[in-house]
Amino acid sequence: MAPSDAPPGKTRVAPAITIVVPVYNEAGNLPPLISALAAALSNTEFEVVFVNDGSSDESPSLLDRQAFANPRWSVIHLSRNFGQTAALAAGIYHARGDVLVTLDADGQNDPVDILRLVDALKNSADVACGWRRDRKDTWLTRKVPSRLANALISWVTGVSLHDHGCTLKAFRRSAIGELRLYGEMHRLIPVWCAWKGARLVEVEVRHHPRRLGRSHYGLGRTFKVLLDLITAKFFFSFLGSPSHALGGVGFILLGMGFLAGLFPILDKFWFAQWGHLRIPFMIFSVFLGLLGMQFLALGVLAEILVRIYYENKNERPYRIARISGSAAPGVEASGRGRITPEVPVG
Repeated sequence: MAPSDAPPGKTRVAPAITIVVPVYNEAGNLPPLISALAAALSNTEFEVVFVNDGSSDESPSLLDRQAFANPRWSVIHLSRNFGQTAALAAGIYHARGDVLVTLDADGQNDPVDILRLVDALKNSADVACGWRRDRKDTWLTRKVPSRLANALISWVTGVSLHDHGCTLKAFRRSAIGELRLYGEMHRLIPVWCAWKGARLVEVEVRHHPRRLGRSHYGLGRTFKVLLDLITAKFFFSFLGSPSHALGGVGFILLGMGFLAGLFPILDKFWFAQWGHLRIPFMIFSVFLGLLGMQFLALGVLAEILVRIYYENKNERPYRIARISGSAAPGVEASGRGRITPEVPVG
């Protein structure tokens, strides 16, 4: 990490790997998880960043004791429960490693697989995604919705993965860039990376049944994922020129309005058979014309907002993979960014 990218209070000596673990009421699962992480990474330069997402059990005190006893472990306490997406974003923002690994705190992911994911990045991959092929969850409430969601996400985004929902993933920092996370977007991080040109690989990982506590995931998240999927698809398909999408709809509506308005004229002077439909078609023509004009105006406003978005963030609508030879002055690769946490103020 460049010195300017280092979070305040962090040293400039970065470990090779940072493990980011969001925690919400997992006091019973933390001791075995900490022991498993220490054993799996004993021969590696690493740090672990726990993010306490407003836990109300003994998780905060357990994490604090671990952080005070070992400088490789740190804890970020959020003021309340903001959700897994915000917790992951906060943890990754404070991470210092060049390779970032995300991991659940419920003990179902196996820390032994971390180095396998990291090794997969050595073969020209930018993101290594865990695939829980032999998943130890209930069939009706977890496996079936997950398979349907994976198929839908792969179809809509064009990024085909067997397991979009597996938290166990490894990322090169250059693949993440200045990614901002909202809603339930954490499960779509590989999709956002792939749309920016990152190379993805899947690695089969172990999956254990939950031993203690209860799952924080349910069918209620399905609708949130669907809404975030629609947002992500529109964001990356039409962010460059949103007027192409909105304006296209506007022209279609205007065309339909023109045809609806043409019918009463043709019927009056040519067919003279459907006089009772002339007024409804005229009203329908005006309605479609106004709706089409609104979509055209909305497309123009979206274009203005997109330009404000890029200029305010000083962000480019592309990602440089590498530069060969002497780069022109002022040209820099956009690869060493970080996820900016979108944690609202409680």
